[in-house]
Amino acid sequence: MIGLILAILTFNIIAFKTNKILNYKQIAHVWVFTIALQLSFDVYVDLKYLGYWYFTPDIDWAAFLPHTFLIPPVNMVFINLYPFHRSLWIKTRYILYWTIVILGYELIALLPEPWGYFNYGWWNLGYSAVLDVILLNILIAYYKKFIAD
Repeated sequence: MIGLILAILTFNIIAFKTNKILNYKQIAHVWVFTIALQLSFDVYVDLKYLGYWYFTPDIDWAAFLPHTFLIPPVNMVFINLYPFHRSLWIKTRYILYWTIVILGYELIALLPEPWGYFNYGWWNLGYSAVLDVILLNILIAYYKKFIAD
């Protein structure tokens, strides 16, 4: 739990201190979209198929924290730094770098408690590597279509 609390505090401070392009309505939009997408996915992979879980494989209140306060600020930073008006090559590299950072953080979250809070069932880092690229592209597409002015 210590690692999760430190990550939540760190990610949120970074997200709100470095925010340059998102207004409050856009932040709320990113936040709600992120939570909805994560919960929709986790209902199946986490709860139904036990691919991975936070803390315990059961439904528990402790998992509320990573579902609501961990990923949305990361997505805020990702959007704030995204090279919207650059070449496809630079955008691809940007997503690749972010995927590597996310996978690195996932490895840290897999540490034993009190630092770690994430556990694998049948899931592995390879699935995350592929899925992270897809999810980051979905986030950018959603931002361009529904959030950006």
